[in-house]
Amino acid sequence: MEKLSAIQCCGGEQLRFKHRSHSLNCDMTFSVFLPQDAQKTPVPVIYWLSGLTCTDENFVTKAGAQRFAAEYGVAIVAPDTSPRGDDVPDDPNGAWDFGKGAGFYVNATEQPWAAHYRMYDYVVTELPALISQHLPVDTARQSIFGHSMGGHGALTIALKNPGKYRSVSAFSPICSPLNCPWGEKALRQYLGDDRSAWEDYDTCALLGKAQSHLPVLVDQGSADSFLVEQLKTDRLLRASTEHQYPMTIRMQAGYDHSYFFIASFIDEHIAFHANHLLWS
Repeated sequence: MEKLSAIQCCGGEQLRFKHRSHSLNCDMTFSVFLPQDAQKTPVPVIYWLSGLTCTDENFVTKAGAQRFAAEYGVAIVAPDTSPRGDDVPDDPNGAWDFGKGAGFYVNATEQPWAAHYRMYDYVVTELPALISQHLPVDTARQSIFGHSMGGHGALTIALKNPGKYRSVSAFSPICSPLNCPWGEKALRQYLGDDRSAWEDYDTCALLGKAQSHLPVLVDQGSADSFLVEQLKTDRLLRASTEHQYPMTIRMQAGYDHSYFFIASFIDEHIAFHANHLLWS
């Protein structure tokens, strides 16, 4: 790992690293906030997954999460949202909702995407192993959260790995990629035309297969312009009821899809995770 920057923040450090990823076959960057407690002992960690067009830096600079992470003594790791580099294929039409910045946290099986677009393996296996080896975090106590495409990633990853994470939360998640334009575009190109393969990356479909229950918190803004066409929160509500999977789903009146929304409730999400990381 090459350290790109280290900035004092809220008594701890905001760090940025670069490394060669074998999962993604390219160089990757990621950001980490370490609270002051990490100077004395390994601390619990929360993984943050960002949304379409984002890098590892959007959340770090806009969400205001460091103050609350420092208060509870937890680390936050923010990976990039896709593979990067000149050799990595991108949307041929230059669209922002597919390709670079839009990895959708899946393992692509179709060409030319399969050689690089394996964000699921990167987030679940490679990055945690790297973090555990080099930084003072307690990998036995980890949770995951995210926004929009990253909310989809956090929910699906947690549902598929219930023993790996203590809790999961999401802001404005894409709840059913099987049933929205963003998801259909991405999953068809990454995974092929067999929609049954898409179910492995659809939160609503995964609820029907869950053998155990994780603590889940979802916040959705009622004024979100993507709510009806892309996010499908109503499907998540129905699926959680149908499959008797308890989760807290809150509709926040007047809030949109932006980081202003995230900044307004990030303290509650970090407190939610800290409750399960520190005292469960």
